[in-house]
Amino acid sequence: MSRTVYALARYHDCQAALDFLITAFGFRVHEVAKNDEGAVNHAELIVGDDILMIGQGEPGGPGIYVAADDVDAHHDRARAAGARITMDLVDQPYGSREYGCADPEGNAWYFGTYRP
Repeated sequence: MSRTVYALARYHDCQAALDFLITAFGFRVHEVAKNDEGAVNHAELIVGDDILMIGQGEPGGPGIYVAADDVDAHHDRARAAGARITMDLVDQPYGSREYGCADPEGNAWYFGTYRP
């Protein structure tokens, strides 16, 4: 099955975002594009079996939810890498264990065990 929808987060500094997302969340690089000045302006990251895109622009907007197998360990890794925790680990009534955080540019990220 080919994908139709891809999550996208915008950043002022895509290289710094790329470094943070790899270190804090364990994402892997799929592809990186640079502008004429050599600065990263687009990247695709592998998250499990999915692709997340980042690009230059104004941070913010809707949050991004990513399913994680060991959300407690993921939380600890993100906090250690400098993620600002915006929602502490919580067991939701619908069966998910999850937390929320913000990356250095303020994008909202949510990680949990729920897989729709």
